[in-house]
Amino acid sequence: MATYAIGDLQGCHDILLRLLEAIRFDPAKDRLWFCGDLVNRGGQSLETLKLLHSLREHIVVTLGNHDLSLLAIAGRRPDEQRRVNPDLQRVLFDDDATTLIEWLRAQKLMHVDRELGFAMVHAGLGPKWTIRIAEARAQEVEERLQGEGGARLLKNMYGDKPNWSPKLEGVDRWRAIINIFTRMRYCTTAGRIAFEEKGRPGTQKPGLYPWFSVPGTVEREMPVVFGHWSTLGLFQGLGVHGLDTGAVWGGKLTALELGPEPRVHQVPGRVVVGGQRGED
Repeated sequence: MATYAIGDLQGCHDILLRLLEAIRFDPAKDRLWFCGDLVNRGGQSLETLKLLHSLREHIVVTLGNHDLSLLAIAGRRPDEQRRVNPDLQRVLFDDDATTLIEWLRAQKLMHVDRELGFAMVHAGLGPKWTIRIAEARAQEVEERLQGEGGARLLKNMYGDKPNWSPKLEGVDRWRAIINIFTRMRYCTTAGRIAFEEKGRPGTQKPGLYPWFSVPGTVEREMPVVFGHWSTLGLFQGLGVHGLDTGAVWGGKLTALELGPEPRVHQVPGRVVVGGQRGED
C-alpha cells in the first residue's frame, strides 16, 4: 500500500492518467492526495473532476484558489457563468455539474494524517500556526463552506484584506484564513501576505520570506505537502515538500510517495507554445 501526494493538476486530465500509470496506481490498495487547483487552464477540467469523483473513496483533496473560484462561480446566474473561460463552462453546464460541485464543496482546506506523519494544504500556513492550530482554522472555514452559510462565504471571500489576526470575526476572519491556505507564497515576519510576489525565492522584495522560512516560524509536528507555487518548482526541505512543478505551463506533474524516505515520481506536463503564467 502506498500514498502519493500530487501537485496542481489545473485540468490536465491526460497528464494525470500518465502519472497514475507511471506510479502503477492501484485503487484497491493505494491512496492519492491532491494539493488543490484541480481545475482551470488545462482544458480538461471536466474530465479531471469526473475522474477524481470516480476515485473519491481512494483520494484526499485540499481546495485551491481555482477550486474555490469555481465554487463561487457555480453560485452565480447562468449568464454570468457563460463569461468564464470555456474550460470551466464545460464543468458548469455539464449534466453532472451539481454532483461534481457538491462533491468539490465538501473537500478540505487542510488534511492531516498523524499515522502517516504528513499534512497537506494548497498554498501555505501562517508562520505561528502549528499543525493543530492550522487544523482548527481550516475547520472553521470548512464548516461554514459546507453549511448554510457557504453561499455567502463564497460571495465574500475575494480580497487581499484584512491581514490575519486571531481577533478577526465573521467574513473577514474566514477570508483571511482562506488567503493563507490558498494564496500564500511570501509573507513578512508578522505574517502579512505579499500577494503581488509570485517569483522564485531571491526575486522578492526585502523583508519578505517564503512562508516556510520566515524567521521565528514555529516548529511543526510533521512535514507539510503543498502546491500553488509553480515558479518555486519541486522543493524539499525546511519541513515542507512543494509539489507544483508547473504541469499546465509545460513543466512536469509530480507525485511524492509519502513515507520515511519520500520518493519523487514525475511525468512531462502540457506542451505549451508561448503564453505567460498567471495566478497559480
